[in-house]
Amino acid sequence: MDIQTKTTHYTIGEAAMESGISAKMIRHYEQVGLLKEAARTEAGYRLYNERDLHVLRFIRHSRDLGFSIKQIEELLGLWQDRERPSREVKKLAQSHLNALESKIRELNAMKAELERLVHCCKGDSRPDCPILEGLAAQ
Repeated sequence: MDIQTKTTHYTIGEAAMESGISAKMIRHYEQVGLLKEAARTEAGYRLYNERDLHVLRFIRHSRDLGFSIKQIEELLGLWQDRERPSREVKKLAQSHLNALESKIRELNAMKAELERLVHCCKGDSRPDCPILEGLAAQ
C-alpha cells in the first residue's frame, strides 16, 4: 500500500492568519528575500507550505524582539545552517541587546527631562509655560 504524503498549502490570507504577519508584509519579505518566492497556482495565487509558515513565525518573533531586516536575514542564515557555531548567533543577539540597552538609557533620559518639565508647569490659565521655555532653551 502506497501512502502519499499530503502537503498542506495556504493562501496568502491563510498564511497571514497562521503566522500573525499581514499579507502585505509577507509580500514584502518575499521581495527583500527573507522568504523564498511562493509557489503559484495556475491562476497566479501564492501558495505557502508548513516550512514557509515556520519561517514566517521566525521572522515575526525576530521582529517582535526588534531585530532589523538585515539582522533577521543573518539570523535566518544561521538558523538554516546546522553546522554554524552558536557563538555567531550569540554575538548577533548580544549586539542587538547592547543596542536596546543603549536605547533604553536614551529613553529614560528623555522621560526624566520631560517629567521635570511637566512638574515645573502649573498648567493654569497663565500664558507663561516652563515646558515651552525648557524646549526653547539651548
